[in-house]
Amino acid sequence: MYLDCNATTPVDPRVQAEMLTYLTEEFGNAGSRTHAYGQVAKERVNRARQQVAAVVDARPEEVIFTSGATESDNLAILGLADHGTNNGRRHIISTQIEHKAILEPLEEMTHRGFEVTLLPPTAGGWIDPDAIRHALRPDTLLVSVMAANNETGVIQPISEIADALAGSEAYFHVDAAQAFGKQIEPLRHRRIDLMSISGHKIYAPKGIGVLVTRRRGYQRPPLRPLMFGGGQERDLRPGTLPVALIAGLGAAAELALQEHAERARSCAAIQTAALEALRPLGIILNGDLDRLAAHTLNFSVPGVDSEAAIVALKDIAAISNGSACTSQSYEPSHVLTSAGLPSEQVAGALRLSWSHLTPPVAWHRISERLQQLARAV
Repeated sequence: MYLDCNATTPVDPRVQAEMLTYLTEEFGNAGSRTHAYGQVAKERVNRARQQVAAVVDARPEEVIFTSGATESDNLAILGLADHGTNNGRRHIISTQIEHKAILEPLEEMTHRGFEVTLLPPTAGGWIDPDAIRHALRPDTLLVSVMAANNETGVIQPISEIADALAGSEAYFHVDAAQAFGKQIEPLRHRRIDLMSISGHKIYAPKGIGVLVTRRRGYQRPPLRPLMFGGGQERDLRPGTLPVALIAGLGAAAELALQEHAERARSCAAIQTAALEALRPLGIILNGDLDRLAAHTLNFSVPGVDSEAAIVALKDIAAISNGSACTSQSYEPSHVLTSAGLPSEQVAGALRLSWSHLTPPVAWHRISERLQQLARAV
């Protein structure tokens, strides 16, 4: 049973069918202006912009296609460096629980002379909007906060944080990789200037994503490109557009908007069943249950190490103990550590994540196997 959807989701069959059309039949280059093949490709790319923009109430021209949220994060952060330097705004606010795709570009910004304030989460794994408000300075260039944590599933109070930025000129960036198409209204807040999206978190293919660059009035965020050559994507992201991948992302975005309520109910039912089956183990939730996304559980079983649990469950379920992007060499989760959780609890943390496409899960088998492991310790 695949229970690692926070790492990547399966491709929706309807999305796959849309992609195949633009791989095998309408295979033109969207940059070709002299024939119908190119025009058809360009029209599909433009429609995909509309489909993505509709989910977050943006303008189609504010949708910049990238290879995924990691590239979008880099463009949002590093792309503001020149503007910050030229205007004496060298302060950035973010959090200790961000994905490495945020933390590592921020580290690069410190090498360029910027000061970065990383705020800790509450014990429940969320960022207090008042902490953002108090950290703001006149020279703050950027505030970057993820919408939902990829490890714990804790939903961050994005609307409240956006409200806390009223009166500040700081740009607000949201890494929405785990939230796009799942949380609708918070991501439509007009105070969000930049938003990163990944296709493979919403049943589209890997290798395609978006940076939403919302205008303030008539001014778009003053980003400079990280790469050069070609002028595509409003000179922010050069290269031949992968039309089939873009078509897949567009289709997935439209489906997510149409079906998000039904999908949430389906995921919540799975979560309820999981909690009921796992409760006899005395599990400790690593995150505030009241703020938890419906498709995720991060928990520890007292006395059970996560690596041992993953091995014990390998013939039953595919699960993880943290971010897929850093799981090749496991280290204690910086997300859970920053929340001040005991080291034993962090070492035992397991992440299970599913989707509306997940078939019925044999939770009793998972619970029994973990119980056996706990007894053997």
